[in-house]
Amino acid sequence: MNHSRRRLATVGGLALAATLAFTACSASGDGSGDTNGAEGELTPVKLQLQWLPQGQFAGYFAAQELGYFEEEGLDVEIIPSGGDIVPQDALANGDVDYAIAWVPKVLGSIEQGANLTDIAQIFQRSGTLQVSWADSGIDSVADFEGKKIGSWGFGNEWEIFAAMAEEGLDSTTVQIITQDFNMNAFLQGDIDAAQAMTYNEYAQLLESANPDTGELYQPEDFNVISYEDTAGAMLQDAIWADTERLETDEEYQETTVAFLKAVIKGWIYAAENPEEASEITIAAGSGWGPSHELWMVNETNKLIWPSPDGIGIIDEAAWDKTVAGALAAVNESGARLITEEPPATAWSNEWIQQALDELEGEGLDLTGEGFEPIDVTLEEGGN
Repeated sequence: MNHSRRRLATVGGLALAATLAFTACSASGDGSGDTNGAEGELTPVKLQLQWLPQGQFAGYFAAQELGYFEEEGLDVEIIPSGGDIVPQDALANGDVDYAIAWVPKVLGSIEQGANLTDIAQIFQRSGTLQVSWADSGIDSVADFEGKKIGSWGFGNEWEIFAAMAEEGLDSTTVQIITQDFNMNAFLQGDIDAAQAMTYNEYAQLLESANPDTGELYQPEDFNVISYEDTAGAMLQDAIWADTERLETDEEYQETTVAFLKAVIKGWIYAAENPEEASEITIAAGSGWGPSHELWMVNETNKLIWPSPDGIGIIDEAAWDKTVAGALAAVNESGARLITEEPPATAWSNEWIQQALDELEGEGLDLTGEGFEPIDVTLEEGGN
């Protein structure tokens, strides 16, 4: 999309949002928009995020800000987590209508009794890294043996153990160190290799100053292992729905398709307008600085696009690889994530395909064929 088209998309989207907001307020009388049935009123929807507002979720905030949800007749409340809410638990308990969560985490919950379905695989590839110093000798997962390997825990560690299992490494031969959601422990020398996301913690390193030189660290200062290139790669951010409601509730089915259509448009906007999408996310409450936020949106886009079969379509081979990794992974205490194959209801392309079909012909790049990431210059501290 060229710059003139970007401006048109922004102005047009904001105008649409304002118009629809006025319409919704007029229809309900008090602007609440939380009553179903009457013409002009919006269906309330609660979306549970996996973390705090940040570029990882730019497409959802764009859909909200630009009126895409309202356009589909929805009044969507986006609920952050920050670790105090487990998304799949909130969904299974009926507190929300949809949730964003990594696939392996939800596979564990499904085995424990949660009845949930992956209805859209937004991230098509893993963004998890293990980062060490360039002179560490840690060039592959096979080099983890005897090392202090950082991990956040909270279900984020299973790619590490799946990759180790493929290498024949017993998890007890590695010292797993719980790290905070930053790179402080690594920079202080407390761990040999830190867990990082391409869109967040890795950027934290590159926007930090090397105390020996006073200059920002550079990529060549580090060894980076991408789990996407290992057998441990697992599918990450997916949209989850309540399986029983999908099977029995016609209104929920219709809402699901409408919700996915708006989300698709939101992520397309973020792909074509990363600068504006990062600004929207900052306005939505992200605490990151502007260069860090733009990096985050740009790197998140790389995990989504291209999507050759259409954004959100679940690739069966990638799903099977995730399940195989989840079955093979054993943590340092001997526990397994899952012990059997998940049920067939754990994923479905029915609803995302319907959403894609309904958007066909609107001139949208549904596969990201034309997607080109931008170059982002990180400033010290992400400012």
